[in-house]
Amino acid sequence: SYGGGADTLSGRELLCGNADVTVSFVTASGPGALYRNAGADELFYVHEGAATLETSFGTLDAVQGDYVVIPRSTTHRWVPHAATPLRALVFETAGHIRPPKRYLTQLGQFHQEAPYCELDLKRPQGPLLAEGREVEVLVKTAAGWTRYVYQRHPFDVVGWFGCNYPYALNIRDFSPITGSFHRPPPVHQVFEAPNCVFCNFVPRMLDYDERAMPIPSYHSNVDSDELIFYAEGNFFSRKGSGIERGALSLHPAGHVHGPQPAAWASGGERVGQRTEEIAVMLDTFRPLLLNPGALSPSSDSYYRSWNAKDGAA
Repeated sequence: SYGGGADTLSGRELLCGNADVTVSFVTASGPGALYRNAGADELFYVHEGAATLETSFGTLDAVQGDYVVIPRSTTHRWVPHAATPLRALVFETAGHIRPPKRYLTQLGQFHQEAPYCELDLKRPQGPLLAEGREVEVLVKTAAGWTRYVYQRHPFDVVGWFGCNYPYALNIRDFSPITGSFHRPPPVHQVFEAPNCVFCNFVPRMLDYDERAMPIPSYHSNVDSDELIFYAEGNFFSRKGSGIERGALSLHPAGHVHGPQPAAWASGGERVGQRTEEIAVMLDTFRPLLLNPGALSPSSDSYYRSWNAKDGAA
């Protein structure tokens, strides 16, 4: 369990990061202060609960499984819905978060073969027309924190113009290309930012040729660190490793990894079947450095879970 606080700022627990991206987990039970990140784009993945994102562009309702992209310098606050605290994975990137360029035409429209399209994106509804004077906004910059005081509420707008605004995409609306044999990881890519990519694994058909090996082969990420958040499902390739819902794994560049022995033993039974896993993956092209807060709940036996003699982590 990571994070825990009154809102999405005090409830963030920094897990790891580098100069290009940081990764936190947040648990928030109440509305936060008005906030603007002037140094990074933010990407939320809603793991549990639901919330309304209030912004100067209007409101956006986010539910479980939603990615929410918040461009830098967007004044906003999160208002969790009362029933369940908001629990989310949060990425902050030094560069802009955007759909992969190969999904878009030269005119900026999604290709028909892209795994999602404009119709899958949720935009803010509004504007808010909020009232208030002497309103404080917390601003995060590369140098630290500061506080602005506005004479009028920053949400007191009558409209906006342009193409840079927050939006949401639910992970269940992502439709990867499947094939008779194993497809390479780029088919799972959902967003990109400088020096990192975001992928997701969703319910889908496994390799369906009778000669196929439906579980991933052993491999080594030569150019990138690989961080995976296991959100929902059976995680069949991690069977016997101790990986459960809400777990994170980090495989540094050059570390050979693949299916655990229990998954390998039952892999032949899965030809022509589906996997029901939902997971979020970050690949970085510079090493991820761990924050001490990420070490206390870690399992020191995970790296031995590929050894059948050691058993599960």
